[in-house]
Amino acid sequence: MSSSQARRLCPQAVFLPANHSLYQEISHQLHDIFLSFTPLIEPISVDESFLDVTGSEKLLGSAVDLAWKIRARVQDELGLTCSVGLARNKFLAKLASDFAKPRASAQGIEPGHQVYCVAIDAELEFLYPLPVRALWGVGPVTLKKLESIGIRTVGDLAALHESDLQAAVGMSHGSHLFALGRADDDRPVEPDRVAKSIGHEETFSVDLVTAQEMRDEIVRLSEAVARRVRRAGVAAGTVLLKVKFSDFQTITRSVTPRTPITTAPAFVAALLPLLAKIDATQGVRLLGVHAQKLGEASSSTRMFVEADDSVEEVEHLWSATNEAIDEIVSRYGREAIRPASALADRKAPGDSPYGPDELV
Repeated sequence: MSSSQARRLCPQAVFLPANHSLYQEISHQLHDIFLSFTPLIEPISVDESFLDVTGSEKLLGSAVDLAWKIRARVQDELGLTCSVGLARNKFLAKLASDFAKPRASAQGIEPGHQVYCVAIDAELEFLYPLPVRALWGVGPVTLKKLESIGIRTVGDLAALHESDLQAAVGMSHGSHLFALGRADDDRPVEPDRVAKSIGHEETFSVDLVTAQEMRDEIVRLSEAVARRVRRAGVAAGTVLLKVKFSDFQTITRSVTPRTPITTAPAFVAALLPLLAKIDATQGVRLLGVHAQKLGEASSSTRMFVEADDSVEEVEHLWSATNEAIDEIVSRYGREAIRPASALADRKAPGDSPYGPDELV
């Protein structure tokens, strides 16, 4: 649920500011705990990962024993509770983790299983009663199509012929759902998986209404995205701008530089022409910057940027400079060095001081 929807449903709620730096630090500590059990870790968000413990069982105990040991370590070292789902593949493990979590109800918070294991001989018994929206890839549009042909549970879907499912939702999507409906998911845990995109979005408590406000935020978000791009050792082939207005209308615009980029000034240079075509006076509620079509990064050098420099020239000029900036940030933190436009920060105390760190 988005924060804007939550505010509409519960206007008396108290919304606390986010602390993305803290979340990222805890995420790193969590990853270190996971590494003590297995090197096969695939992060999927700041607080969630897939672990393959197949090779750890002889040394450290069964998968269920490992799950309880991980929970205990996280509780003891970080003071946090975590939920663990166990299964033969990633799809089922993710569903199992949902069953392990506490559940909110009208009567209050109901404790979850903490650790939930889907045994191989009980996979379909676990899967078939679930609502069909539990399958990866079933969003509002697909759900409507499935419900129109009487499909409401995973068991209903599993009873269909694959060709009937393909006719309802499309060839590729139908085959994908047909496999999941039979608990088939052969994707391995990928520790070195490269993200398809890296992005940052921010919803503002006060709408942006001027071009300068939007530009300042684009500079800040571009710094966060570019830093993450360089950390991943990739470059952006395409840069996407996302804008949500106060009436919740959302638009996206993208640009593809002649060469892939990694530096914040190059991101800004690419995005400013797109930004110039957007009218902020109606109120901008959210801005997002996304690096897409990620590929191998290259390097180059020069010094100062002229006003008429192309995106590619800006990238060339700033490549070496960003190496020094990254070293400063690594040693002294993100607030040690930043663009002059970020000094007059419009954020309230306690808000994320310099761009979110979440991978979108």
